[in-house]
Amino acid sequence: MSAGERVRAAYARIREVDRPEIWIALRDEDDAILAAEEVDARAAAGETLPLLGLVAAVKDNIDVAGLPTTAGSPAYAYDPEVDAPAVARLREAGAVILGKTNLDQFATGLVGTRSPHGAVRGAWSPDRISGGSSSGSAVATALGIVDIALGTDTAGSGRVPAALNGIVGVKPTIGLVPTTGVVPACRTIDCVTVFARDLRAARTAAEIMSGPDGVDPLARADAPAPALDARPRVAVPTAEHLGGLAPGWAEAFRGVVASLAANGVEIVEVDIAPLLEAATLLYGGAFVAERTAAVGDFIETHADLIGTDIDPTVAKIVLGGREARASDYFRDRENLERLGLEGLRRLDGTVALLTPTTTWHPTLDDVAADPIGANSRMGKYTNFANLLDRSALAVPAGVVDGKPFGVMLTGAPFADRTLAQLAERITAPAIEILVVGAHLRGQPLNHQLVAAGGTFARAVHTASDYRLYALDTVPPKPGLARVVEGGAAIAGEVWLLPAAGFGTFVASLPQPMGVGSTRLDDGTSVTGFLCERVALEGATDITAFGGWRGYLQGLT
Repeated sequence: MSAGERVRAAYARIREVDRPEIWIALRDEDDAILAAEEVDARAAAGETLPLLGLVAAVKDNIDVAGLPTTAGSPAYAYDPEVDAPAVARLREAGAVILGKTNLDQFATGLVGTRSPHGAVRGAWSPDRISGGSSSGSAVATALGIVDIALGTDTAGSGRVPAALNGIVGVKPTIGLVPTTGVVPACRTIDCVTVFARDLRAARTAAEIMSGPDGVDPLARADAPAPALDARPRVAVPTAEHLGGLAPGWAEAFRGVVASLAANGVEIVEVDIAPLLEAATLLYGGAFVAERTAAVGDFIETHADLIGTDIDPTVAKIVLGGREARASDYFRDRENLERLGLEGLRRLDGTVALLTPTTTWHPTLDDVAADPIGANSRMGKYTNFANLLDRSALAVPAGVVDGKPFGVMLTGAPFADRTLAQLAERITAPAIEILVVGAHLRGQPLNHQLVAAGGTFARAVHTASDYRLYALDTVPPKPGLARVVEGGAAIAGEVWLLPAAGFGTFVASLPQPMGVGSTRLDDGTSVTGFLCERVALEGATDITAFGGWRGYLQGLT
């Protein structure tokens, strides 16, 4: 798919899902198409563009030239002259930026509701929270509007929304991606993160953005950890530290653990109490003063805007750091170091710690009733990672009660690639599916494939024992049927769908469409759409056109 085609499809999807709360600033469609055409021209001229044909969204605390940066507060807005390095590197690789996404104001929160632009609703259940603070970026990705999106992560903001919306969230080692051009939350532990619907796309973007920029003093070069062992050892919490999970989540987590064990992974139960205690220091100790240093002066200067432009909960948290003394910080620093030393000692010999990403998925009403208490439950397993300089990766791990369930791998600094290798043993392999009609690229139902996490793989033809019929449906679509004789090769496309997306996609197919094995002209077979015979009675045989696109061209 060309960049121009992908941008047009993205804006069509924006109109279809009608989720205005996702965006703080959305680029004009014509401007985005022009940028996409420039990318296509670069590719035609021979440039290698690893993100060609992908569209991206950027959390609105990261600078994008030409769009204001607000960090979720209109009064804070400024107009950056240049892209943040993370954004510039994505553009250089061929991605087209669509706009800036909503967030928990000043990246303070894990719920996605603390914004004057409104709460971002969950992608799967609009009565549930999206998670935050990178709320808009996660939902834009989950709904298939964009292929990748940038967030930030200090306490879990690039991982919790991934889990609650059934997507991948990559939190790189601190400093791998420069934070130049990022409004700080806690400057020393902030990370730029990536959301995507599949692990490969997320990791590709993270690799492209990595590397010092000569400006961020905390940026550092990669020092890759060893590749994954044939039989890696993975730590999991003891049962007592899996208490308080949403109904069904403990069982789902045990299922992931059992699957890994069956897949050649040695599982080790570990008491992670020191790590969980360290996590409480992020907001319960003097470390919150770093948030005060970042935006406290702004909030105090604009105190009259608290309750309108400035979220009251965010203001309370940020200004709470004024009470911390330097001596408090150093005591907490020592406590953190001792807890970290003991916690990491208990993980010695393991390549990663596997946990649920978060503990529950509250409704919007749950959070409104207890804004701080509801939020604090979200970060149980995420809060310690950046404090202790850990790499982390959140991946979807199934569905519980109709909503996504996710798990997280937390590892040593620079173990990012190793975690990705391990995550491949958790995520089910992609499933190939053949489409021959309205789900083809550029056709009216293609967005359903994209929303289910689909990725175009290749153009193909069936074996020469099929016939194609035009069905009387809305929107128009064909029916493919295998015949004993008189068949022909029919043009189509093979797409890759994650297992969860495949199940959702197939379950939504209307009659008379079904799914079955379809032979290709190279002798292989893939899953494809087949039509019930009864629906072909009276349908127009369009086999002679060689495929659905050929038929549509013939009509015009």
